[in-house]
Amino acid sequence: MTDTLNNRDNQPTSARAFVPGHITGFFRIFDEDEDPLKCGSTGAGFSVEIGTYTTVSIAENKSLDITTIYNDKRINAEVTKTVVKRLAKASKRNFKIVVRHESSLPSGVGFGASGAGALGTALALGHLLDPSLSTFDAARYAHNAEIDHHTGLGDVIAQTYGGFEIRVHHGSPGVGEVVKIDSPKDLQVVLAGATGLETKDVLTNPKSRTRINSVGDRLVDKMIANRNLETFIACSREFADAVGLETKRVTKALRDLDDLGLSQSSMVMLGDSIFCLCNSTQVELVERTLTSYWKPSQIMTTTISEKGGRLVSW
Repeated sequence: MTDTLNNRDNQPTSARAFVPGHITGFFRIFDEDEDPLKCGSTGAGFSVEIGTYTTVSIAENKSLDITTIYNDKRINAEVTKTVVKRLAKASKRNFKIVVRHESSLPSGVGFGASGAGALGTALALGHLLDPSLSTFDAARYAHNAEIDHHTGLGDVIAQTYGGFEIRVHHGSPGVGEVVKIDSPKDLQVVLAGATGLETKDVLTNPKSRTRINSVGDRLVDKMIANRNLETFIACSREFADAVGLETKRVTKALRDLDDLGLSQSSMVMLGDSIFCLCNSTQVELVERTLTSYWKPSQIMTTTISEKGGRLVSW
């Protein structure tokens, strides 16, 4: 979980966290409060076992120095750096900090990669700087960074809890409210995704926001009244149709799955992506169907992650 060395000798201390990916079926935007902890979304979705391992190493330094690496490539990860800066500022100390994300989640396709990286950083670095920091307190740093950069609204709270969730009240972990939905133990999740929709563009576009919020409120109420998988799929499909963000291949792929009786599927919010819930005997057929629209490397099969983000051992 942690590698604790003598920090007074300027030797690094490291911690590692895992955060599952997250798929959103439908949502309603709440981001106009001045307090980012009270911003977020209501809606429903589920966490998946594919995700991101984040390793954070720190050493005392004269000034704050941050390096961010994603799958062995050095990048300017703005959301991660925002989490680091704010946690370091709260500690009132300066460090040389290296954040390494090892992720199975492609970026920009709606699988919660940004939230996973932010939350993993907050959990690992938060633990190093203050071992008494609670999961919710650490997660708030990740949530705030996502809100500030318009990269997500409800992923972090969902990824903190894990499982199949309804976000019944908006806000950060500890402020928002989540209700869990039971799902079959043998449930398989086939995902196919590509870049195409920018979360920031959708969340800041007045027309998109109006469409999302007008239908989102009603569907959240419907989901709360009927907390089951069938309602989730129906609401997700209705939402996708109403907001008009489906790409041509998403529309065609969902139609093909419907024709095969694989109708527990819908568009991923937000991405040029879909999810299909099925059993193990149906996985091969789903994957084969989706290769007509996405590259094999863009298709992955996983399961529901009942656990949320957490510190892990090497």
